[in-house]
Amino acid sequence: MPVNYATPAAEQLLPVAGVRLGVAEAEIRKKNRRDLTLVALDTGCTVAGVFTQNRFCAAPVQLCRKHLASGKEIRALVINTGIANAGTGEPGRQTAQASCEAVGALLGVAADQVLPFSTGVILEPLPVEQLKAGLPAAKIDLKADNWHAAAHAIMTTDTVAKAASRVVAVNGKKVTISGVSKGAGMIRPNMATMLGFLATDAGIAQPLLDDLVKEAANASFNCITVDGDTSTNDSYVMIATGQSGAGFATENDAGWAEVKAAIIAVSVELAQAIVRDGEGATKFITVAVEGGKDVEECRKVGYAIGHSPLVKTAFFASDPNLGRILAAVGYAGITDLDVDGVRVWLDEVLVAEKGGRAAAYREEEGARVMAQAEITVRADLGRGAAAARVYTCDLSYDYVKINADYRS
Repeated sequence: MPVNYATPAAEQLLPVAGVRLGVAEAEIRKKNRRDLTLVALDTGCTVAGVFTQNRFCAAPVQLCRKHLASGKEIRALVINTGIANAGTGEPGRQTAQASCEAVGALLGVAADQVLPFSTGVILEPLPVEQLKAGLPAAKIDLKADNWHAAAHAIMTTDTVAKAASRVVAVNGKKVTISGVSKGAGMIRPNMATMLGFLATDAGIAQPLLDDLVKEAANASFNCITVDGDTSTNDSYVMIATGQSGAGFATENDAGWAEVKAAIIAVSVELAQAIVRDGEGATKFITVAVEGGKDVEECRKVGYAIGHSPLVKTAFFASDPNLGRILAAVGYAGITDLDVDGVRVWLDEVLVAEKGGRAAAYREEEGARVMAQAEITVRADLGRGAAAARVYTCDLSYDYVKINADYRS
């Protein structure tokens, strides 16, 4: 079960003018499950995305990058689960292209105005004929208030669908933001095995949206880790339809700060939901690192703690084995770190300072915090004013079981 997370009700997920979503059962890998999502966009939308940094990136990721770089107006997205179409070489690229051509023909747009996305098993070919056969049903299902269904249709090993909505009032206009994400394993910074899609009816100029999607990803999806593996298919895409009447061309425009903050907040909510539903997770952990010379070294420490199997298994066991946290701080890659200046807390409990155990620390206090479902590890490096956060979960027996059975 996810840690303190439940899928919002369908009525809580707000339609975004200019975006329609439809789902279907295409039997991409399994029968009797929604595994195909079609997203149709009105004309006038701006679209931007960030993608995996894995060099073995999937065919649909390669095609998404190409289509976005062309500068043509994006009019549709097609998303399948079950098969990742990764590690499939030229045939995989042809399959991704064929899916775009099929969507284009169905909706009356060009193939390079379609962005394809796949998630699931790597190294297996995508059954494109089944995908194409499912598209008419997805088209019939297209509607603006279908975010709840779409959140379910993009799931793989997720135990719950992940979605969020928010409304912000700016310049006398109501701006709506809605998004969905999926992912539970093969999750680590620089985008993980996750898909994320966010839409707003604000109008956002292309250069501004390009910057925003990167900033939002760095504050959210690039701050999560479940198991330290970087996937081949990660994608986070933002859509701005402009149909609210609130438009933004520069960072200095009135109301932009509020809209930007709301979009980043929804991104963080979607990213945290992935960690809360991490494969086998029983605890949600925030690693807050402060006192660094720059953000990058704070992230190094956060990731070192968040990636460590020894730290994560200690959290699962509710065992305040604090030496594992200190060891992770020490091997994070800060070669001139003065460990005597480092302080570490579990929630409000100071556990380490001056190079060792804090004088007032008591094991029972650490055990009390470690038994909680949500825990904050705070590390002050004592060498500057920079800070960063990483979100992670514990590592349980069920993680091994889930991944041992992944293809069965």
